[in-house]
Amino acid sequence: MADEGLHPPAYPWPHNGPISTFDHAAIRRGYQVYREVCSACHSLDRIAWRNLVDVSHTLDEVKAMAEEVEYQDGPDDEGQMFDRPGKPSDYMPKPYPNEEAARAGNAGALPPDLSLIIKARHGGADYVFSLLTGYVDPPAGVEVREDLNYNPYFPGGAIAMARVLYDGLVEYEDGTPATTSQMAKDVTTFLAWAAEPEHDERKKLGYKYMLVTTALLGLSWWLKRFKWAPLKNRKIVYNPPKH
Repeated sequence: MADEGLHPPAYPWPHNGPISTFDHAAIRRGYQVYREVCSACHSLDRIAWRNLVDVSHTLDEVKAMAEEVEYQDGPDDEGQMFDRPGKPSDYMPKPYPNEEAARAGNAGALPPDLSLIIKARHGGADYVFSLLTGYVDPPAGVEVREDLNYNPYFPGGAIAMARVLYDGLVEYEDGTPATTSQMAKDVTTFLAWAAEPEHDERKKLGYKYMLVTTALLGLSWWLKRFKWAPLKNRKIVYNPPKH
């Protein structure tokens, strides 16, 4: 239905398997798309620079990227606020200082924070990927306001955000061709990780738990079969004393 948006198809995301982890090369490329394209309007409030360390970037790379951003800190000994280069412990910078500025820069629409966008939208990664790649001309008989854009996956079909991904928009460091589909896939993978940074560690712990549980069950079976079963089946014969 138009009011609910077109239901996105199900895509085979590699990290959705029971013991599968994220494609960390895709996370790195996806962060590049976020930084060069999405961060102009969308914040990532729950992610600090340090979260990228050993996930998509090295510590030195993260320090260098953080230092490119000025953060307000303080007060100093004289009670004054001051600007300083970013540190790995700082959170990702916001594109706007407040909600009013964000709306003023986007024709009254408020660009959502992307930290939990995968969890916050029905369809999750499938929806975000479909939305990013789903911009088409409106069908015959459908009128869209001049300041809106037609996208059948968005509820109502009209969205304030224009299409932002085009072939060759970014130049990937690893040489991967930056097609619209590839960029949408990578940034969606990055946002899926951002919504659940503990994803890989949780699955690794779950895998270890299953291994330990299986070993304990095997040990329990062995003890019951070869240690307790003979005791359980042992018969005690009472021979009364002879007079």
